Amino acid sequence: MRWYEDLYVGETISHKKKKIKWKIMHNAGLLRVFIITLASNPDNLMDIIPARELKQKHYPKGGLYIIGLAGNYDEALEVAGHIVSEVYTATKGFDVRKYLQHKGSRSL
Repeated sequence: MRWYEDLYVGETISHKKKKIKWKIMHNAGLLRVFIITLASNPDNLMDIIPARELKQKHYPKGGLYIIGLAGNYDEALEVAGHIVSEVYTATKGFDVRKYLQHKGSRSL
């Protein structure tokens, strides 16, 4: 599991970003937090995953590249929409992965 340097965070949890990140890294329970990752399927842009799913023993966490956090599902949709809008405004396209690489993130 890797983290995007300039993490996108929803308003309801922006003040708890470090604590939530720590809990995710240490497999602590988070019921209402959703993570936004680069898509696991090349046909998609992003995945929205409830953080509680990461507690499952056999969940494939190794390939996750977390780019955003949100306090609930609706907020996760808003954050994902903001990311797509930013990508489209900057590139006139929808290649989120390429945009984040260009923006200065660590290698994806």
